[in-house]
Amino acid sequence: MTSTLEHDPRVQDNDQRPGLAGLVGDYRRRISRGDVGQLPVVVGLVVIAAVFQYFSGGVFLSRFNLVNLTFQMGAGGSVAVGVVLVLLLGEIDLSAGVVGGLSAAIMAVLNVRYGLPGPAAVAIAVVAGMAVGAFQGTWTTRFGIPSFVVTLAGLLGWQGAMLYVLGKTGSINLLNPFIVGLAGTFFTGPVAYGFAALFIAYVAIAPMLRDRRRRAAGLTVPSTAVNLLRAVVITLLVIAVVVLLEQDRGVSSGLLLLLGVVIAMDFVLRRTRFGGMIYAVGGNAEAARRAGIPVRRVRAIVFMLASMFAAWGGILGASRLLAVNQSAGQGPVLINAIAAAVIGGTSLFGGRGSVWAALLGYTVIQSISNGMDLLSLDSSIKLMVTGGVLLATVTIDAVLRGSAASAGR
Repeated sequence: MTSTLEHDPRVQDNDQRPGLAGLVGDYRRRISRGDVGQLPVVVGLVVIAAVFQYFSGGVFLSRFNLVNLTFQMGAGGSVAVGVVLVLLLGEIDLSAGVVGGLSAAIMAVLNVRYGLPGPAAVAIAVVAGMAVGAFQGTWTTRFGIPSFVVTLAGLLGWQGAMLYVLGKTGSINLLNPFIVGLAGTFFTGPVAYGFAALFIAYVAIAPMLRDRRRRAAGLTVPSTAVNLLRAVVITLLVIAVVVLLEQDRGVSSGLLLLLGVVIAMDFVLRRTRFGGMIYAVGGNAEAARRAGIPVRRVRAIVFMLASMFAAWGGILGASRLLAVNQSAGQGPVLINAIAAAVIGGTSLFGGRGSVWAALLGYTVIQSISNGMDLLSLDSSIKLMVTGGVLLATVTIDAVLRGSAASAGR
């Protein structure tokens, strides 16, 4: 549905303002609609980096620690992508962490105990995760039970299933080169810069070409100067990151796989009919139903996708740690994934957000965790800080939504 703001001549004139003025005007309008965007996350990352760089004596932004930081992001970030999809519906999935642990356990048992090749073990584990999500999504929609209750039951039940799969030993070491290499391969030189070029092409150049076509069709788009500035900033930032990482071990395969997942789902959400259905259902399920959208089917598929990404995250986590044990998928995994989605700008009320929230939000979460590890702070402090950041973000989201609703009356 097209917003009435797009038909306001004053808004269109503001959109056509060149350079920084147009960018600021567009952002002010978004705030008035309750959409703070991702600028606060970027500012928060800068502040976090500055604080930990100072208190760690310059270690936080060292090449070695930056490689560690990106190496640690693949598993949790993938889980967060699935959480974002569920939150876009205004639902919740409390089983994401343990589904990842269960899938990792299935992979480890099939490969180590039954001798199944690494690729086959990984594929079966991902399919198992999808089956869990399909079951939970179907159960939620078929019986009208809140997803909170269904996935809470899953949190308990799938954890028991994971313990059963692992058996009495409770821990399985991973030695298969394919499985270990999923998260533990590092790229340097032309390969690393090739991946960087592909990322820049999708994030910076493709939007400019798309806006050019929209402008030729008479649609309102941001000014060329704003798009060019955005593309230059993204390009310089990506190249700088690759240069720094390459001076140590390089760009990790875990990070590249996470970026691949984010880009794929961003395309699905923004450029496909199914993505539009997700936003429609999350914005107003009854209106979506009356418009002919199969609401139940959309919800079931989203839960299946969320569990698929949870399974993939669990597999990447096992690949990084070289083992699967009884604590896989537990602890702060779920909380960090939800916190990442919300901190990145995804609304808990549904209908607003993007998968880039998972990437940016999890970068914040992992940066806080990594920085506090460098300062040798207790786990209790880490949990309290993460909880405080999450509470503050949700509060801002609720306040802005309330302000936007009041202004719309």
